[in-house]
Amino acid sequence: MSADSPFDYDLFVIGAGSGGVRAARVAAGETGAKVAIAEESRYGGTCVIRGCVPKKLMVFASGYGRMAEEGRAYGWDIEEKGFSWDTFKTKLEAELDRLEAIYQRLLDGSGVDKIDQRATVADAHTVRLADGTTRTAKHILVATGGRPVKPDLPGAELGITSNEIFHVAELPKRILIIGGGYIGCEFAGILNGLGSQVTQFYRGTQVLRGFDDEARGLIADEMRGAGIDLQVETDVVKLEKDADGIRVFDTRGRETVFDEVLFATGRAPNTDGMGLVEAGVELGRGGEVVVDDFSQTAVPSIWAIGDVTDRVQLTPVAIREGMAFVSTVFRGVPQKPDHALIPTAIFTQPEMGTVGMSEEEAILKAGEPLEIYSTSFKPMQQSFAGTAAQKILMKLVVGKQSRKVLGCHIVGPAAGEMIQLAGIAVKMGATKEDFDNTVAVHPTAAEEIVTMRNPTRTVGE
Repeated sequence: MSADSPFDYDLFVIGAGSGGVRAARVAAGETGAKVAIAEESRYGGTCVIRGCVPKKLMVFASGYGRMAEEGRAYGWDIEEKGFSWDTFKTKLEAELDRLEAIYQRLLDGSGVDKIDQRATVADAHTVRLADGTTRTAKHILVATGGRPVKPDLPGAELGITSNEIFHVAELPKRILIIGGGYIGCEFAGILNGLGSQVTQFYRGTQVLRGFDDEARGLIADEMRGAGIDLQVETDVVKLEKDADGIRVFDTRGRETVFDEVLFATGRAPNTDGMGLVEAGVELGRGGEVVVDDFSQTAVPSIWAIGDVTDRVQLTPVAIREGMAFVSTVFRGVPQKPDHALIPTAIFTQPEMGTVGMSEEEAILKAGEPLEIYSTSFKPMQQSFAGTAAQKILMKLVVGKQSRKVLGCHIVGPAAGEMIQLAGIAVKMGATKEDFDNTVAVHPTAAEEIVTMRNPTRTVGE
């Protein structure tokens, strides 16, 4: 920024999650912009502090009970003494502190001014801090993320959300999870694996709406097989405090008592009280910031990325949006973030990886008949051990005329790792014959992706 600039900063970022931090430090460290970032809570945002990272560590923790049983079947003398929530929680909190410190060091190393308080938008070029002072900037980037929300029903305040589950004083013996999206299903598997008695309510007919029907059907079956009491077409009417816990009244007319109730019923963008509308920024029906293809709002100097825009709620997407913003604004190279064919993993148990269209979506959008290649089998490791084995699913959705692989869906151990690599091929427009011509890695589960020669079924002819 030149000495005669009328602004305090070239860029002021509100929100120090993954997207905001990346945009701030790249703009400052690589383009020389003068940058400040404001954060009212912890550096790292949802993903690092109260989302993907602690959740994935809980996924790891929840799997060790099964590993002990398998290990004994393989000849190891393993004694299982049970899970200590206190031990794990102490280690988890230390790890989150370590990661937050890394984020702060990255900002410091790039020369970004850190402001540890809430910031709101005062006008097109001004932010107001919680202490009443203001800062001006040529560009303002809103990266305030989202938050879990509870439904409007009596007693909802008795329940918790994914924000609080990492910090409960003790692991609940009986927990009800309300919601059938990926967050609810992930925590159902986690808590079940850690030893809680898990019940899950979902008001729809099948969990994981929006994902491939065959894949989500298998996951639901395996969740029930693992001991989760998954109840669909069931919802909560009200919650009441009970001497033995939380009494839940459901839509089937039943009353059940739980130690904890976890709401996984959706998320909302953090735009409340931000001054955005007053500054001329348009918000959508859900409170999300409306942006164009370059992440610019209706106010030319105000931009927004990440979950606050409710485009694709994934950490790597927020980071990509932040990088595209820096390219557009500070490098003079306009760049649209690419939201097509994003590989995604959900850490249910069994795990799922997906990229491209589901079978159901392809039927509606592909514009050509489809060949469906699908196979399901028990993994070698568990089959040998003779332990309860969750099935693996490998599925390809292929355009019969174009031969393109329109979708790839994997359910099973390390599905997230596999889909990252399969996503490269699908993103490049690989055909089924490209998959066929790739030599299999044997013996692996992943080899099934390239050895399925005959379609399971043809759709749309």
